[in-house]
Amino acid sequence: MRHRPLRHTGRGNLPSELSGFIGRGAELAALGRLLEDSRLVTVTGVGGVGKSRLVLAAARAAAEGAREAAEGAPQAQEAQEAQGARGARAPGRVRHRDGVRLAELACVRDPGLLELTLAEALGLTDHTTRPPRTVMAEHLAGQDLLLVVDGFEHLVEETAALVRELLLRCPGLRVLAAGRRPLELEGEHVFPLAPPAPAEALELLAVRAAAADPAFTVTAANRADLVELCARLDGIPLALELAAGRLRTLSPAQVLARLEDLFGLLTGGARGGLPRHRALRTAIGWSHELCTPAERLLWARLSVFAGQFDLDAAEYVCAGPDLPVEGVLDLVGELLAQSLLVREETAAGVRFRMLETVRLYGAGWLESLGDAVRLRRRHRDWYMGLATWCELDWFSPRQYEVAALVEVELPNLRLALECCLDAPDELHLGQYLAGTLWFFWAGCGRLTEGRHWLDRTLDAPGGAATEYESSRLKALWVLGYVAALQGDATASMCALHECRDAAARSGNRVAAAYAVHRLGCLALVSDDMARARELLGEALEQYRAAGELNSNVLMCQVELGMALAFLGDLPGALALCGEVREICEERGELWTKAYALYVLAYAALEAGGAREARRLLTECVEVNHAFNDLVGLVLALELLALVTVAEGEPAEAAVLQGAAEPLWGGVGLQLFGSGYFNAPRLLCRERAGELLGAERYAAYEAEGRELSRESLVVRALRGAASAPRTAGAPGAMPGPRLPRSTAPADQP
Repeated sequence: MRHRPLRHTGRGNLPSELSGFIGRGAELAALGRLLEDSRLVTVTGVGGVGKSRLVLAAARAAAEGAREAAEGAPQAQEAQEAQGARGARAPGRVRHRDGVRLAELACVRDPGLLELTLAEALGLTDHTTRPPRTVMAEHLAGQDLLLVVDGFEHLVEETAALVRELLLRCPGLRVLAAGRRPLELEGEHVFPLAPPAPAEALELLAVRAAAADPAFTVTAANRADLVELCARLDGIPLALELAAGRLRTLSPAQVLARLEDLFGLLTGGARGGLPRHRALRTAIGWSHELCTPAERLLWARLSVFAGQFDLDAAEYVCAGPDLPVEGVLDLVGELLAQSLLVREETAAGVRFRMLETVRLYGAGWLESLGDAVRLRRRHRDWYMGLATWCELDWFSPRQYEVAALVEVELPNLRLALECCLDAPDELHLGQYLAGTLWFFWAGCGRLTEGRHWLDRTLDAPGGAATEYESSRLKALWVLGYVAALQGDATASMCALHECRDAAARSGNRVAAAYAVHRLGCLALVSDDMARARELLGEALEQYRAAGELNSNVLMCQVELGMALAFLGDLPGALALCGEVREICEERGELWTKAYALYVLAYAALEAGGAREARRLLTECVEVNHAFNDLVGLVLALELLALVTVAEGEPAEAAVLQGAAEPLWGGVGLQLFGSGYFNAPRLLCRERAGELLGAERYAAYEAEGRELSRESLVVRALRGAASAPRTAGAPGAMPGPRLPRSTAPADQP
């Protein structure tokens, strides 16, 4: 079974272009020249002037140049020069060999999430407690990469400080930013973006109007009105696109007449502002005036969403006595037709999004209606329910879909968490929500963000209240779990002991079982196998007594199997993990199954079954990569490298080992220093080094370190059969003897 990665991968995460990029050839060429000469270029301008479209066009051109260079296309430079001669050449010579990445900040409300958002944009997963900026700086230190930062103006101070630090520490990094104001950093080249020239503005209006109404054309009869309309709207692309939506039902002369009526009405409070700001507000306000009362109300209520949302969410949050739920679909369709909403395809299905300038206008109306607080709470309640259902669905055949859904909905889940933190009497809801998302934090490579929200909800004033103790207990054991995987044993132990003691006092058997389980997990990653066996066995008994069965319970059984395998009880480990595998296959559960397969592969390799171990690990790697579970991925890859040695391919093993080794930096110091989890890496290096010699082994390992994670996974899944056999290498070898504990091996 194949599993697609959850995040954008490869050389960039740039979104596909939904509508053609009109004009701007001169600006794109000028921006390209600036990017050749400067490491920081910031495109500035009024909202709606096209900053985002321009930087994305430049970024796509840069990414295409990087792709052609990576593929060795001999015509790459020639094509770029020819494109430049046409006035729209890609920025710079062939560069950005490590790709182009986009960080969109418009939906980031919490400054504390800025670093996490940029790390996410870079495709970084880190399971340690290191600050994300440190991880980013280390990752980018030797890379030649273009980072596009869009919509930073509400976080300008924090963004400027972070960009400055990254540029200072990463000589190959270039930053292309877009915002309403400069970052004001030394070395910054500011590129003020004016509205397009009149001819380009008319072309844009005509193309967008024709998209809304295929019968629309520019004629001698309407041309003068269209030119006048472009002038009245100052040629601002967003304003023109809004006007184009109206040309489906109104003539250009009618649009002009209505615009004339509204020009003074909608700009009274901004009379001293820039004309372009007034023109944009006029265009949005004019669209607002042309909406029906129901459409205006939905527009205002939809402004509570962050980023994308689906129809079900819109119906729940926005419907009411004055806006019947059965009418929301038609109203959404009308807002789409008027270019006030954008429809987007995502990994979780169809989503809608409001442009930030349009959303802010609607938010202002919602505040004026006095309904903002109520709508934010309805928004929070919807996403509390979504998280609850996702947690239940995690233990089902829909596990991949759940992961994709939470990935898409993360901006709204963050907003819901912020809503809980804003109200001291609702902190327990924030604790519940942060705890309920444990599967996303631990299973999908989001430990750092999970730790951020868990700490905030537990440490906030009033967060220790006992009125809603079950929510706090859940947040505590999840914090203990996350901290253990980060290698922060002190924080993990404190949270888990507090959870266990409080659960004992209140008689909460389920919370007590989770606390004991995660204490056992902490012992496991700390190399205390005897203690891990004791605690994990105790937790399993408590789970069974409480009637609990889910991915956590099965993971407890897998972790007990790991402890037994490390203690030398392979039959016991096989029995436990074989049972988990059967249950997971019955339930369609993938994430826990991958860890069970790791233990089964470990036992198979010990018994000399390299082929069976490879088969098990191939599925393990595939699943862990799909969920972006870095812990499971690196463990499986390194055991697979050892399997490759046993198959008589030491050179390929060295490549895999070299590629996997950098992943350890993001896993955590506890696992990195573990004698048991670290044993396959050391044994692979020893065996392959003996067969190849130190110099050749180092060369193959260095080759592996140049592979991206995606390339590494592709190579690992390809298998040893397709790898070139190393000259002089022996055939398949007997299974390696992995280190064992001297503790008694009897099963609890």
